[in-house]
Amino acid sequence: MATILIHADAKAAENATAKRLLDKIATKPDATLGLATGGTMEQVYAILIEKARELNLSFAGLKSFNLDEYIGLSADHPQSYRTYMNKLLFDHVDIKPENTHLPRGDAADPAEEARRYEAMITEQGGIDLQLLGIGINGHIGFNEPSSSLGSRTRIKKLAISTMEANRRFFKPDEAVPTHALTMGIATIMQARKVILLATGAAKADAIAAALEGPVSTACPASVLQFHPDVTVIIDEDAASKLKLRDFYESIHPGGEEVYFVK
Repeated sequence: MATILIHADAKAAENATAKRLLDKIATKPDATLGLATGGTMEQVYAILIEKARELNLSFAGLKSFNLDEYIGLSADHPQSYRTYMNKLLFDHVDIKPENTHLPRGDAADPAEEARRYEAMITEQGGIDLQLLGIGINGHIGFNEPSSSLGSRTRIKKLAISTMEANRRFFKPDEAVPTHALTMGIATIMQARKVILLATGAAKADAIAAALEGPVSTACPASVLQFHPDVTVIIDEDAASKLKLRDFYESIHPGGEEVYFVK
């Protein structure tokens, strides 16, 4: 069973997520992190930068692999995930640029780029901690509903709902990308630890399906029920559709990891 931590609001959930990232960096300075993008992660990275400075915590030994990148966007495109990561995290810490990895969205052969990226993750020893968000349709990475639960890094067509959710990041006259390179579900599941963060009422149905529904390609995040070490950090709005909410809160009141000790 996943560790399900319900916090009072988005700010508390974001702080809890950042704290766990900081703890991993402090205890394993050479860790390989799997990183995510999107609006949910913006404050997490801001907190991470602030607290790392306060703690004088170095990122120099870390390696990172991002979940995905839009096909057709160069690394310097304003809406590429490489630009996002540079702007929101990498440019503000001492991580070595050569140790930060994203798929190349403008690769001449996207299918070959997917194979290269998957092989690189394996060659680096896999991912110690994978950070995830969740889409309103239950996607993780860009593994949309109907994605194979055994999939590896590959090309994926984006769902209409995903494209609509991403529209706000693009100018009115810009076309929203229709395809992405994404880590596969099996790639994500091989991470040694997973943290999933979700906030807001718009994510409530997806969270309920992921945590309490059947494991199904209809909700790709539901496969996390099989992961041996996954922590789900949510706010009260995202938790609002959970049938067993009272039970989760009785185990971890206030979103704290409280365990019974005899």
